[in-house]
Amino acid sequence: MSDQRESYSTGEVGGVGQQNGNRLPTRIHGTAADLIAASRRTLGRLRRASPVGSRQGKDRLARRLMGLLTLLVGLLLPVIAVVLFVRSQPILAAKPLGEVLFSTEWRPASGEFGFLPFISGTLWVTVVSVLVAVPLSLLTAIYLVEYAPPGIYRWTKPLIDLLAGIPSVIYGVWGVLTIVPFVQKISPAVSQSLGSIPAIGTLFRSDNPTGYSVLAGGLVLAVMIFPIVIAVAEEVIRAVPQGLREASLALGATRWQTIKRVVLRRAWPGVIAAIVLGLSRAFGETMAVLMVVGNVPQMPHSIFDPAYPLTALLANNYGEMMSIPLYDAALLGSALILLVIVLAFNVVARVVIVRLSSGSE
Repeated sequence: MSDQRESYSTGEVGGVGQQNGNRLPTRIHGTAADLIAASRRTLGRLRRASPVGSRQGKDRLARRLMGLLTLLVGLLLPVIAVVLFVRSQPILAAKPLGEVLFSTEWRPASGEFGFLPFISGTLWVTVVSVLVAVPLSLLTAIYLVEYAPPGIYRWTKPLIDLLAGIPSVIYGVWGVLTIVPFVQKISPAVSQSLGSIPAIGTLFRSDNPTGYSVLAGGLVLAVMIFPIVIAVAEEVIRAVPQGLREASLALGATRWQTIKRVVLRRAWPGVIAAIVLGLSRAFGETMAVLMVVGNVPQMPHSIFDPAYPLTALLANNYGEMMSIPLYDAALLGSALILLVIVLAFNVVARVVIVRLSSGSE
């Protein structure tokens, strides 16, 4: 019994246990040490049983896999461009680049492949859609953020978002049934009243009686890019600090002055990004435009003239008449031209956004 008592007294710290009569057994310390050692042995067994070998190994593997996936995504664009360039080489080798880009003659059976009418049609439809969509979308975003009561916002915002999920063929059918007859009805009156204005009168004069025109395609595209521009513009306007609004109002500015001179100036780079996203959608849209724009390979000179965008050219003709020499290469060349146009526009827009961002800081 005395031996056991002596063995218990050896774990006292600083003699305090002996003075108070409370003996701290070393068995407690030994148990904690045993638990730590057992935990380490268990972790060691788990690491050895792991297929990677350690948590650090898993982390390295995950990092490499994510880096590989990021690299693959980044290489998609160069790969697409290279494939299109290689497949369009026959037309580029057979025809001078200037003739391909700036010729207005499109007669595949005669070996004439001029892309200027299609490039012009693409730009016409896109510009009209942006001129219609951007002011309306921006004003809508401002209203939703700055003026709309919570009840109106809760009902309106989901309806606007639903527009982005409607298939493009539905927009095309709606355009054929609604927009084309509307344009057909107003074109004579507009041509008569605005066609005589110097310098800009030619934009409204046309002999096209069908209604299938640049304006019809632009209006349908404008409705399609509404939700994109509104959603992004609303987010960037809402992100402007509330303190800036309060400071402007405290200095005596009106609500609209605060929005125009403070909120929009701070949010302008994001608004430009919203417009760029909308333009990217407009450049690449096919089915809806194809159904309402007329698809006539000629240079449009008026918003009431028919047009033939590059996307409609590809959708209508790829896979057909492949027996004609160079026809396949010409169509893939049109895809390459469309890709270059979109990339060039996005690069220019990115430079503008960076400069605006640096100027606002």
